[in-house]
Amino acid sequence: MTRLYPACLALVLALPALARADDKDVKILADQIYGRKDGMALTLDVIQPAKPNGAGILWVQSGGWFSNWTDPKFMAVASGPFLAKGYTMFIVRHGSAPKYTVPEAVQDMRRSVRFIRMKAKDYGVDPERLGVMGGSAGGHLSLMLGTTGDDGNKDAKDEVLKHSSRVAAVAVLFPATVIKNWENQSDEIKKHVQFKPQLTFDEKLTPEISPRMKATERSAPSLLIHGDKDELVPIEHSTEMIKALEKHKVPCKLVTIKGAGHGFNKEQNEKTVAPEMMAWFDKYLAKKE
Repeated sequence: MTRLYPACLALVLALPALARADDKDVKILADQIYGRKDGMALTLDVIQPAKPNGAGILWVQSGGWFSNWTDPKFMAVASGPFLAKGYTMFIVRHGSAPKYTVPEAVQDMRRSVRFIRMKAKDYGVDPERLGVMGGSAGGHLSLMLGTTGDDGNKDAKDEVLKHSSRVAAVAVLFPATVIKNWENQSDEIKKHVQFKPQLTFDEKLTPEISPRMKATERSAPSLLIHGDKDELVPIEHSTEMIKALEKHKVPCKLVTIKGAGHGFNKEQNEKTVAPEMMAWFDKYLAKKE
């Protein structure tokens, strides 16, 4: 969880080795407002391929629960392999640390899914064929979407809240799967003082924001990729998450990157990470016959 850029970069580096969609074929709908808080807008970018396959993938922009803005033109290039296969990409930003805490980020991400489902027809996607991906804190938030989706509240006054927050597939890198507050963090985490604001919350909320504790038979099929030498987010976060999913007979897979820490090198990304993620989404976001 080393701030946004490294977590985002790990995914970006994994993708360029694969085929890209031509830039001229891509349409970008930037800064779509999916909610507001404290007088500010919560935004996402929609990147549409020339030949949509009807499925969409949310790319959670988060590292250490910092959620920074990146030029959507750059994200369109990074998303090239998915666009080439027809996936519509949603680049999602949540209320960022240090102002907002982890529980608040979880709420924002749920709202983003509801919004995308509400606007699915406009964006050219099937609301039942949405996947989500992210690294580190982005992986945590992705798994939260995969384990805590609901059908929405039909009686809500807010139109967005009437829609489901469920996703159909999850693919993540080195995710944290149990989230404790700052006072209960390991010494390794406490070396990174920038995590303190977002991890300052009531410890009673831990079960509600820890995907490992929220797994059920309705959880989304989940792919986890983790290095066995990760000291910041130990691989046990993923091995235990897999056990929780398997307990409920949820399709899941753990890919272990030997010798890798909290991030992967070019060879690991190209040979393992990118192909595994693409295959996972191709399998679980395929159009139902």
